[in-house]
Order: sequence, then structure tokens, then C-alpha cells
Amino acid sequence: MSQPKVSFYNLAWRWHFYAGLFVAPFMVMLSLTGIIYLFKPQLDQLMYSHLLQVPAGHHILSADEQLLRVQAAYPQGHVKQYLPPLEAGRSAQFVVQKEGGELNVFVDPYHGTILGEQDAKNNLQAIARAIHGELMIGTLGDRLVELAAGWGIVLVVSGLYLWWPRGKSSAGVLWPRLGSRGRVLWRDLHAVVGFWGAAFLLLMLLSGMTWTGFWGKQYAELWNRFPAAMWNDVPKSDQQAGELNTASRQTVPWAMENTPMPMSGDHAEHMAHGAAHEGPAAPVISLQQVQDIATQRQVEAGYSITLPTTASGVFTIAVFANDPRNDATLHVDQYTGKVLADVRWEQYSNVARATEVGVMLHEGKMFGPFNQILVLLICLMILLSAVSGLVIWWKRRPQGRLGVPPLRHDLPKWKTAMAIMLALAVAFPLVGASLVAVWLLDRLLLSRWNRSAESASSSS
Repeated sequence: MSQPKVSFYNLAWRWHFYAGLFVAPFMVMLSLTGIIYLFKPQLDQLMYSHLLQVPAGHHILSADEQLLRVQAAYPQGHVKQYLPPLEAGRSAQFVVQKEGGELNVFVDPYHGTILGEQDAKNNLQAIARAIHGELMIGTLGDRLVELAAGWGIVLVVSGLYLWWPRGKSSAGVLWPRLGSRGRVLWRDLHAVVGFWGAAFLLLMLLSGMTWTGFWGKQYAELWNRFPAAMWNDVPKSDQQAGELNTASRQTVPWAMENTPMPMSGDHAEHMAHGAAHEGPAAPVISLQQVQDIATQRQVEAGYSITLPTTASGVFTIAVFANDPRNDATLHVDQYTGKVLADVRWEQYSNVARATEVGVMLHEGKMFGPFNQILVLLICLMILLSAVSGLVIWWKRRPQGRLGVPPLRHDLPKWKTAMAIMLALAVAFPLVGASLVAVWLLDRLLLSRWNRSAESASSSS
């Protein structure tokens, strides 16, 4: 009866090794970039207070007056987005596209003075976010991060099996044997930290995967549904709201990413027939009118206004709130000022609500400093687990060859294990494809290499 347990233990160790070797560098990278982005509010204040803080005045210039000042300062630029002051004593921000790049331009809303600019994609927070999401290499990076996160889930599942006490004492299981030295201490740190952090790591991995381009997109299309009637009386474009988001900048909430963007001026007299998509934007309503709509509809401070870029485009008011219950996404006709869509937390499905909460917990924004400290501790646990795992492997690695533990030839098929691996492969297709690839590699190359190395060492 003990044979299957021993054999499956060997198999679990083997898969844990493969997953750990691949995932560990990604976990270190995700933890470090995550910590940087986690403390964005504090780091921004520390690094850019001269751009963010202004002496509070009595009268704020209109959004249109501020826009004119920015357009005068950047005549070759195109204003893409406006972020009103978060509170008194804070600057306003415009996102300006210029010569293929993007600038964050900060304005004193009381005097109209240009405070300075920042490369929108080449600053600490934007770089950290872009590395965290796609390694700054686009789609390939996104798929690699998704693959690492999926394998991270395999790592947690196999790690819990390996951790399971099997009659051992609590020492080395629930707490590390700090009096030990060498590999035993590193093994205890790895196992104990992995156990206590397992649930948190799963939450971080699953909530993070909702943003990925392959699994996240399928997840959103499956669960992120709104009643079709919401868009019945609204002229829709073939553009989705998610296109307003980039690797370095978040505009609309996750729940809105796969919703259609409405069109402006479908029946406006000044629109030429058949020219709905042609020509640049020429809004009739002012930027201040759009800001007034946000105020009237009680959109929480911290929202952005994305300007239309085409004759059929819309103004988009969006806030990705720290408390998802305050999320808001409004699309406004650029000619009439009519609100074509106004979507809030109340319209989200239960799955979308749970996902938004998970994302805000992941980003450390849900409960203020407490949430930040909790996520920091999780990141430090992940770092310790990854580093200790690599140290264990380094100390145990066979000399002169890859440190893959040998697989028993009499390994029985373990039904529950097979079912778990099959479920993971189906739930995460990139993981499933890589599992097949690694299994073939292990069967065709590594096992033979290890066996020949073992026989050579025994004969000598």
C-alpha cells in the first residue's frame, strides 16, 4: 500500500522541480516589480512632488482653459487624456501624444502654469507595470508571464502535496527548525513559507491572470457579461473599451474591457453620410462640459477623461476605483453631450465583482495601508520561497548534470493526481501545452541522460 504514495511523491517532486526551475525567476521579477507598483502613491509623492503638489488657490481654471495652455505649449502634440485634480492643492494632468511618444504634462489648475512633463512610458512606475504585465516585450512577454503564473499554480498544488505532514511533528511543517543549519534549514523555510503563503499566492496568481492576453481574454469573454439591452439604443463601434488600456496605463476597469465603444453623432446633421469613421475628432461640447457631467453624476475623484480621436469617437469618463463599488465608466457623445452609457458596480455580474475585488486586493488598494502591508508580506514570502527553492536545488544538484530527481520505472497511475493535472491543463491551456512538451522532453531526453549518468557514476 505504501508503494503508490512513495512513487507519486517522487512524481510530485519531479513536477515541482520543473515548475520551480521555470517559475522562480518570474516570481522574483513579479515580486520586485509588484512591490514598486504597490507603493506607487508613496513613491510618486517622494519622486514627483514638484509635479503633483501646488499651492491651493481660490479659483480653478476651466478644463478648456487648461487645455488651451497645454496645446499652446505643445503645438505639435495631440492631447489624449485629461485627469482633473484629485483634490485641492493637486495638479491637473494631461496625456499628450507627441512624435510617436507619450508625455504626462502637469498643470497648475489655479494659474495655468505648466509644471513639467514626464515620459508616460519611461518612468519608474510605468516601467514596473509594463515589466510586471508583459516584460516590456509585448505579446510574447504577456504569454510568458501567463505561462509562469499557470505553472505557479502547479507549483502550489504539487508543493502542498509534498508538504503534507504524513505523521511528522509540527517542527519543519508548521514552523521552521531555526536551530538547524544548511539544507535542512533552507528546506524548512521553503516548505513552511510555502504552506502559509499558499492561499495568498493562489489569490495573487489567479487575480493577476485575469489581465493576461490569452487566458484572461477567454475568462472575460466567458464571465464578463452585461445585458445586451444595455446597448440596444446606442450606436456601437467595433472597438472595445479595453483598447483604452495599455501595459503602462490603466484607464477603464477590468469589468468593462470587452464592452463595445459607442459612436458619437450617428444622426448628427453635420456628419456626412458614410463618414462616421472618417476624419479627426471635432467635438462640439467642451472638455469642461464633460467634467461637469462627471460631477453631476457623482463620479469619484481620480477619474480620467479620454478624448475622442475620430469623428465618431466619444469622450470616456472612467475611474478604476480603489474600492470597486465606486467604479464608473461613462461614454459621452462628442456632439450632443448625451451620456450614451453609464456603467457602475451595480451592473457588474457577480463574477465581475469578485474579479474586481481580487484585482484591487492584488494591487494593495482595497484597504489602504493595511492592504499594502499585507501584499508586501506576500511578495516577501514569495521571494523567500523562490530563493530558498533555488538554494535547495543548488545544494542537492547532482554534479555534472541537471538536478532532476530520478523517476521510478514501476510508477503506477495515480487517478487523483492524473485528474488534478488534467483539470489544470484544461483550465490553463498554455500550461497544458507546456506540460505535454516537458513530459516529452523528460521521457525522451532527460530521463535517459540521468540514467546514463547514474550508470556511469556507479560503474566508476
